[in-house]
Formats: sequence, structure tokens, C-alpha cells
Amino acid sequence: MSTSGLSTARLGSVRLGRAPLLLVVPAVCGVALLVVPLLTLVLDTPWRTLPEHLGSEPVRQALGITAVSSLLTVAVCVVIGTPLAWLLACVDFRGRRVVRSLVLVPLVLPPVVAGVALVTALGRSGLVGQHLPFSVPYTTAGVVLAHTFVSLPFYVLAVEGALRTRGAAYDVVAATLGADRWTTFRRVTLPLALPGILAGSALAWARSLGEFGATITFAGNYPGSTQTMPSLIYVALGSDPMVARTLSLILLVLSVAVLVLLRERWATR
Repeated sequence: MSTSGLSTARLGSVRLGRAPLLLVVPAVCGVALLVVPLLTLVLDTPWRTLPEHLGSEPVRQALGITAVSSLLTVAVCVVIGTPLAWLLACVDFRGRRVVRSLVLVPLVLPPVVAGVALVTALGRSGLVGQHLPFSVPYTTAGVVLAHTFVSLPFYVLAVEGALRTRGAAYDVVAATLGADRWTTFRRVTLPLALPGILAGSALAWARSLGEFGATITFAGNYPGSTQTMPSLIYVALGSDPMVARTLSLILLVLSVAVLVLLRERWATR
């Protein structure tokens, strides 16, 4: 009898035997590699001085800039990333594979290289920046732009995946009822893609929170204007490691919160 003919109950009663150590040992090492550093960070954090560190002026400024820039990054990703994801998922045009590949480049691009690329394009003497009536680098707007550059691919991938999963059947039905593509997008596509939009927003927000390389290269590390939490952690690590651990714990808690928000998408029963 083939496997497809076996009942669910019978399949559930079959014993596959003990897991081989050749697979268990590397798996345990992988878990330890990921979990142990996080545990040591939690255990080594000076909890008694946590309120004092959180109340300091540099930390409050960095937290404020990080919060504002990450939220603005998500807003920009939603505004420009949703149409881009829809274009890649629902419109068949020449060069779509090339466009998708270009959108994915920041995923594998070293963050410092991303910052250098932004400088060559939008720096004061850059190809585009030299023609702008205002300066983008070394400003809070530059922080948002750097965060958007590295976060947008995560958002687009999540939303495009949601659009592809739902299929084109609903769009066809809407078209047969006389709806144009803009009406279909507003009334059909967006509601069905909402889980992907929420997941993509959470991913973009998490990526923005941890962004360091592109930000410090393109926007600098000026307290009160461009210094984000990762930049402050980098500075504190050389002068006061205890403060750096405290600040790192804050970002760890925020990262875990993002994972909790995405548990329905990634977690398995």
C-alpha cells in the first residue's frame, strides 16, 4: 500500500526511531550559538542602573531619534513599497525579473556599501544630491532615507508574497463586475493583503531599529540629530561597556516584541 493510502491514525502510530547523534549534536550547537549570547546579555546587564541609564540625556535623544526614524521608515515603506509589491506580483511587464532582482540587492549588500552608495547618489556632491536645494546627509531625514533603503526589500517581499498567495481570481471577479484596477486595488487587493502588509511593516520596523552601517556612513553619528540607538551602543562600547549592555538589552526586548507580533506568521504548532 502506498503512503497516501495509509490512514492518519496509522501514520501517527509509526515510530521513526531515535534521532541520530550526527544530526542532534550540530542542531544543539546551533541552538546554543543563537541562545547563549542572548542569555549572557540578559544576565550581565546591570539591572539596578537601568533606570539611571534610560533617564540620561544621550539615551533619551537616541531613543527618540530611533523611534521617530523607524516609524517614518515604516510609513515610507508602506507608501512606496505597497505599489511596488503590487506591480511585481500582479502586473506582467517586460523586465519584471530585473526589477525584482534590483529590489532585492539591499538584502545582500553590506550596510556600509549601502551607505557609500547613498553618498554617491545623494551626497552634497552626488549625482542627484548636488542638484537638490537642501542637504540630505547628516540630517534626521538622512537617517530615515538610509533606514528605508535597507528596510524596503523586507517589506516588498512580505507584501508581494501575500499578494501572490491570494492569487488573481478575486481580481478577475472584480473585473467582470466592472471594477477598474484602481478600484480593485482599494476594495479587493489591499484588504486581502493586509496580513502581509502588517508582517512587512513589522519586519521593516525591526530592520530599521537595528540599522547601523548605512546610517553612520550616510548620516553620521551626531547626538540629538542622527545618533540612533545602535550608533550610541557602538560609542558606549568603547567608553562604558555596562551602558552598552543596557542599551543592547532594550533593542533585544524590542526585537523579541517584533517576533511575538509575527508569531502567527512564522510559528508552527
